[in-house]
Amino acid sequence: MTLPLDASVHDFSPGPPQQETSHARCWITRAANFVVMYMQARPGAMLVRDAQPDEYMVFCVDALARVRAGTEAATLQSGTLAIVPPGASRIDIEAEGTLVLLFSNRATDLLALAANAAHYEAGAPGVAPLADLPEPAGGFALRTYRVAEHRPTDGNMCVFRSRNLMLNIMLPRQAPRNTRALSPHQHEDFEQGSMALRGDWVHHLRYPWTKDMSQWREDVHMSIGSPSLLVIPPKVIHTSRNVSEGESWLLDIFAPPRADFCARPGMVRNAQDYPYVG
Repeated sequence: MTLPLDASVHDFSPGPPQQETSHARCWITRAANFVVMYMQARPGAMLVRDAQPDEYMVFCVDALARVRAGTEAATLQSGTLAIVPPGASRIDIEAEGTLVLLFSNRATDLLALAANAAHYEAGAPGVAPLADLPEPAGGFALRTYRVAEHRPTDGNMCVFRSRNLMLNIMLPRQAPRNTRALSPHQHEDFEQGSMALRGDWVHHLRYPWTKDMSQWREDVHMSIGSPSLLVIPPKVIHTSRNVSEGESWLLDIFAPPRADFCARPGMVRNAQDYPYVG
């Protein structure tokens, strides 16, 4: 068995941002196949991508922003997700707040800036490479989704995808998670990014055993606040629980999109734009 990397964790609040201007602070963390930017911005801040090679996602947590891509433009209010097409694009912040931006590993300029870039210098054993699903229906375009309008009537998951990224915008929890109703599981060949936006969390990790007992690792019970990002390697059993009172909010990130989620009717909330052929 190929041993997985250690999990990678980035607690944004104690350390300096990877990019900073007079109007914005940006923390950047990577996985094998994706890059996350957590952006706190004021009016006048902007993000410009002159030649983005593929789509990227912008989740407007509680800001107001204007996105331009080619001849298209859209306003992002709190709780809105945008999928921005390849090519030139620009984001202008119109009201103070937070955005989460998700890129594939083809955004090599951001890979180099990531706080944990050294973690992946020798590769990522056991992680399947990034792959593209078919182009969206009608071709590439600037697409926006008001998340509240797409939430299913049952469950706490709200999953969106592009060609090579998947974002699960979980329903915020209002009380600590029941320790008798956890969900330990593992993934065969892809990482999971668990991004805490609000609340205090404990991430529980159990690494696989091999025949060589000297390679065994103790279980991990990682306490961390928000904002933070944990990248969980393949084959590592994991589950997370919020432990603080009040609202706790977690996003899950995958690249490429999970085939099991894509194939499940009703799971991907923008499947009409990104039909799946398994």
